[in-house]
Amino acid sequence: MGDRNRYDTSTSPLLSKISHDCIPTLAKLTKEPDSREPGIPLVGTHTPYTALPKSILDSDCKIVYICREPKDAFVALYHFLAKRAPKKNEFVSLEEAFDLFCQGKSFYGPYLDHVLGFWKASQARPGKVLFPKYEDMMKDTAPYVKRLAEFMGYPFSLEEEEAGAVQRIVDLCGFENMSSLEVNKSGLRKPHEVKVENSFYFRKGRIGDWKEYLTPEMAERLDKMMEQKFAGTGLTFLVSC
Repeated sequence: MGDRNRYDTSTSPLLSKISHDCIPTLAKLTKEPDSREPGIPLVGTHTPYTALPKSILDSDCKIVYICREPKDAFVALYHFLAKRAPKKNEFVSLEEAFDLFCQGKSFYGPYLDHVLGFWKASQARPGKVLFPKYEDMMKDTAPYVKRLAEFMGYPFSLEEEEAGAVQRIVDLCGFENMSSLEVNKSGLRKPHEVKVENSFYFRKGRIGDWKEYLTPEMAERLDKMMEQKFAGTGLTFLVSC
């Protein structure tokens, strides 16, 4: 979005590379400082807010944390990891994985703590941290594209809006379009020395998909944990999720 003067929707790198390879991770930059394009000063990370380097927290860089409803986040993570298992049916059962998730045994620490850390930061430092929710973005994407551009310091001009620039970005980056691109259907990437099919990153993208996998008891367990963890913070999720 910040480089829309360099590319348009017909020349975007997203058409030929999976999005994960368009932006280097923080971990990769520590090993390969020159792996980032000078004209695209973006970095991706799953690191909890409290574990981010002081140089990031004290700098003027902006942080965007896209939060997904915990039940859907768990289901998406489970299927992604299950696909990466060396052999089919060798991964733990969904029930076992859910229990571990509720115990806080997840990548990058307990998921609810991960979410809460960035939520509190966004409330304390709204000019530093933006906290869009996946569900809200999926329901009405265009306003969030405009908000994100403004937050990053690259607001859309009236001329760009009238010319349909916002909607073109929405169409390009939408789940249906991205999942249909050949590079995302057949390509491979190799994070952490493990080959991963690009298609693994595009499953359904639906809101409320957890209802097809979690029992009412499992959902109630996680909902109660969320209620306790987020009590008094102002953080809520759509009931329909």
